Amino acid sequence: MAVTTGESEPASAERAEARGSSHSADPAAPGRPEQAELAQLPQKSGDFAEAGNGAEDEDEVEPEVRQGMAPWKARRVRMVAAGVLMAAMGVILVVRLATRSSVLVVGVYGLALILCGVVIELSRNGRTRLGSWLLVVGLAAAFGMDWFVLP
Repeated sequence: MAVTTGESEPASAERAEARGSSHSADPAAPGRPEQAELAQLPQKSGDFAEAGNGAEDEDEVEPEVRQGMAPWKARRVRMVAAGVLMAAMGVILVVRLATRSSVLVVGVYGLALILCGVVIELSRNGRTRLGSWLLVVGLAAAFGMDWFVLP
């Protein structure tokens, strides 16, 4: 429910202008220099080029060139690399079990296989850098354990 005072709209606008209110109907009204300056500012991005900010023509501006691979390609590469390393860990596990049956061999290479699966899943979810670091550190630890701990 609106309350009316009985005044006409122009009279209330004049009173608001006299008080210095910012709710005036005309933003570039006389007697308000800050509003008049704001009204003269460029309103769209094309006006800035005409104002002299350095770009003479939009055709002369070169588009940005992306460095490196696209994110989807990086994910795909890491997924394939983790899959190939998973197959390699399976082959190494079979060879090591043929030469020496040990629960430690199964544990070390089993964890390496699980790690490769985790890296594939991380790559699918967009965590490619984390997956890459985890793959490198985890496989280095697996080969280190094979060298130093396993008999």
